[in-house]
Amino acid sequence: MTKAIVVRETGGPEVLNYETIELADPKDGEALVRHAAIGVNFIDVYFRSGLYPSPTGMPFIPGNEGAGIVEAVGAGVSHVKAGDRVAYVGPIGSYAESRIVPADRLVALPDDISDKTAAAMMLKGITAQFLLCRTFKVAEGHTILFHAASGGVGLIACQWAKALGATIIGTVGSAEKAELAKAHGAHHTINYRTEDFVARVQEITGGKGVDVVYDSIGQDTYPGSLDSLKPLGMWVSFGQASGPITNFNLADLALKGSLFATRPTIFNYIAERSDLEQSANDLFNVVSSGRVKIPIHQEYALADARAAHEALESRRTTGASILTV
Repeated sequence: MTKAIVVRETGGPEVLNYETIELADPKDGEALVRHAAIGVNFIDVYFRSGLYPSPTGMPFIPGNEGAGIVEAVGAGVSHVKAGDRVAYVGPIGSYAESRIVPADRLVALPDDISDKTAAAMMLKGITAQFLLCRTFKVAEGHTILFHAASGGVGLIACQWAKALGATIIGTVGSAEKAELAKAHGAHHTINYRTEDFVARVQEITGGKGVDVVYDSIGQDTYPGSLDSLKPLGMWVSFGQASGPITNFNLADLALKGSLFATRPTIFNYIAERSDLEQSANDLFNVVSSGRVKIPIHQEYALADARAAHEALESRRTTGASILTV
């Protein structure tokens, strides 16, 4: 038996129910993990609301990342054992005191990375890794526009992009969030509530536009994200916090400068075990080196997951949010 957050019907934060559930023993290729901390991400909202269908059907337990201790393993598992400190991203089901995880999704944690840090950074940090190092390889001399620069992914990505030598322009929703983004590597910030971000990007870049736009906002920043790019630039749409884009026209890419557009998701980038290990190692190295710090600004007990979602959806949060067990 274990405590978990269970969704029995999609909807608002009120559908997050704190319940006692049965937990089976790990089968072949599986591990039983007792959580110390659990990450909270906007993708959890998408599943809870029904915007994304739950891959496990109904009812389901939300959450895609966590960190803790391996308590038992099933047959055929050799790379982790009982007592190991581990972290993971995916599959869904992390909002629980303990859970069964496919063992090939687990990575061992270095001694210098805490459980809370790991839970706060696996999904967001690996997202930053594939965005900056694989989707568009950011290098010295590039100028990037990162929407929601004070969010969980944004604060990690700004630091990482700065370490790679890029110039970072970040959009934020308040003066306080602007200061936070600057403190984490953004060279320029734009308050999208009071400024025209497209006009400001053109002003900052001398009319050239940016090499790449990283956009997790969705409808509210479209088509402005395309209008912020230089010719042959890339629009990376990796989320839809303001709602899905409904008016995308492929021909606009040609009209606005032979632009590139992509809609990446983390689970494709770490589908292979080797890719997961490389991404996690890159993340662990950049955090252990001190070049990237993981800001945890909100902590909630597992039983208070509703409050975590309410704060996240109202855009009252900055940095990472975690649930503690």
